[in-house]
Amino acid sequence: MSAMGKPNRDRPHKRKTNLLHANKITEVDWKDVELLRKFISDRGKIRARRVTGLTPRQQKQVATAIKNAREMALLPYPNAAR
Repeated sequence: MSAMGKPNRDRPHKRKTNLLHANKITEVDWKDVELLRKFISDRGKIRARRVTGLTPRQQKQVATAIKNAREMALLPYPNAAR
């Protein structure tokens, strides 16, 4: 954004690289903690699709896998910052 709050239109949009497609992963497993950590912020929140570059189906799989891994105590829950 510019100083006036308007978006910069002169810079071309760079497409995010799809990490799952690059590694040829078709199904996301909740036991693959190393992979799932790449889709979690430092505060423990699930990163958005526009940040990760995943397709809607892949994002749903990742979110479900992260939630399952949290239930099994493999990943942390988000911190409640006050």
